[in-house]
Amino acid sequence: MRLPEISRTLQVPEEVTINLQGKVVSVKGEKGSLTRDFSFAPVSIDAEGQTVRVSAKWPRKKEAALVGTIYAHIQNMITGVTKGYSYKLKIVFSHFPISVKLEGKTLLIENFIGERKARRIKVLGDVKVKIETDDIIISGINLEEVSQTAANIEQASRVKGKDVRIFLDGLYVYERNEGMV
Repeated sequence: MRLPEISRTLQVPEEVTINLQGKVVSVKGEKGSLTRDFSFAPVSIDAEGQTVRVSAKWPRKKEAALVGTIYAHIQNMITGVTKGYSYKLKIVFSHFPISVKLEGKTLLIENFIGERKARRIKVLGDVKVKIETDDIIISGINLEEVSQTAANIEQASRVKGKDVRIFLDGLYVYERNEGMV
């Protein structure tokens, strides 16, 4: 059974300005600005003052799900430009001491389980990476870029071909925060 209309309404904080051109949403706040194109989605997005409404008329299952998804994306954009996001990763090793370096927009993991060649991970977008003694702090305003960079680092340091119960070496996400460090 299809419902006549599904809609979600979002209140935008006073310190955030939102601009809508067609289905391209631009959000500006104290930390920066983000723009995202939702033209692929068969939903309507309306902005009136400090209110954003995402709706679909006579939606099928996919359109009904997209209303909630786009609502969440806009909410994440607003959180990003007001507070930001940060992920913390822990450098863990028991056999060979791992060293991590940052060269421009590339993170190098050296001496991982005794390997001679460094593993390279690209840092996405405007994400800032800070390396402390045995922690790596990834922060930025775009949640997708911050979380994907953290996931790429975690995946690049997976142990393959050995017993993972014994070789616990790697870089692991241990904390996710709203609010940049």
